[in-house]
Amino acid sequence: MSTDLRAVLQSALLPAMRAGDKDTVAVVRSALAAIANAEAVPAPSTPPAEDGPVAGAAIGVGSTEAPRRELTADEVREVVEHERQDRVQAAEESEAGGLGEYAARLRTQAAILGFLIERTG
Repeated sequence: MSTDLRAVLQSALLPAMRAGDKDTVAVVRSALAAIANAEAVPAPSTPPAEDGPVAGAAIGVGSTEAPRRELTADEVREVVEHERQDRVQAAEESEAGGLGEYAARLRTQAAILGFLIERTG
């Protein structure tokens, strides 16, 4: 069974917020933001206005908008897996630095991401 990982993340957010589960809320928001960042593309270059109310501002309808990439399911999974691995590595570094409580929180967040990744088959 294959489910959209982004949909799984989004569906996990509201219940976690209602339950006051700070770790789940934080890690899901972070993963969704990482996905959104991966979809971003550089804005097209438009010549700035040389005069007007704000010199140097882009002008015209849609001049500041850029299309977003559409990530494949595998690319979304890679982004979220990278987020999970970052937390595992940060937990190891925090543990070595004597920050056991923080390391435990990072491990919890990594486990949450791992669980959500596994739910998508």
